[in-house]
Amino acid sequence: MRAAFSLLALVIVAAVVLSLAKKQATALKPPPAGASAAAAALPQPQAVGQQVQGSIDEAARRAAEAASAATN
Repeated sequence: MRAAFSLLALVIVAAVVLSLAKKQATALKPPPAGASAAAAALPQPQAVGQQVQGSIDEAARRAAEAASAATN
């Protein structure tokens, strides 16, 4: 009886693992053709980099202004 329950438990665990593997495999499929249009709407990495650099420069300028105002 103990062997039968052990075998049943192994079959259940195998079914769960295979089910999860199937879900992961379907998630890895390439997106449909319509999704490529959505990817084109994403901003370009260079534009994002320029925006971040502009924000950093602005923060540095404000920090310099605050430091000079504090010493005056």
